[in-house]
Amino acid sequence: MGGAPSQLSKQLLNEYQELTYLTKQEILLAHKRFSDLIGKENRTNIESVRLPKEKFLTLPELKANPFKHRICQVFSTSEQADDSMSFEDFLDMLSAFSESATLEIKSQYAFRIFDFDGDGALNETDLETLVNHLTGLEEDTKLSSSEMKQLIANILEESDIDKDGTINHSEFQHVISRSPDFVSSFKIML
Repeated sequence: MGGAPSQLSKQLLNEYQELTYLTKQEILLAHKRFSDLIGKENRTNIESVRLPKEKFLTLPELKANPFKHRICQVFSTSEQADDSMSFEDFLDMLSAFSESATLEIKSQYAFRIFDFDGDGALNETDLETLVNHLTGLEEDTKLSSSEMKQLIANILEESDIDKDGTINHSEFQHVISRSPDFVSSFKIML
């Protein structure tokens, strides 16, 4: 195969710009980064290539992120359970983390990332997993059982408006809307 790197057509570039929160320059940069991840052997038509999750986890922006595996899982459209990503999946991820994305989009994806069991609500198990991702599971960083229970109780007390023991998407959005740091911390730079 080999060959020169594929170029985005003007029409495709315009379509991607209409469908994302990315500028043409950001899309072209994303195309180059995706192309670099592919390697020289598959660059003739990168729009049809799926990259394994392990390739994406080498990106500096994901490498240190405690939710890197969930991010790949949420943005992957792979029908296999391999969390591989296409160029369009990559653009969707970059768009959601873009500074131009709306709070609604950012909170929607953040909610999906934190909803580890995918049931549409953040329950105690999701919250415990979330806290463990943030604090780590090492003995010196892991919360004790009583600390974890107290923290989850505090989170639910603050966030669970309908008092059903879970945080739904609208409750999550309500909490996020009161957190000005959320938008700035929920991004990946190109």
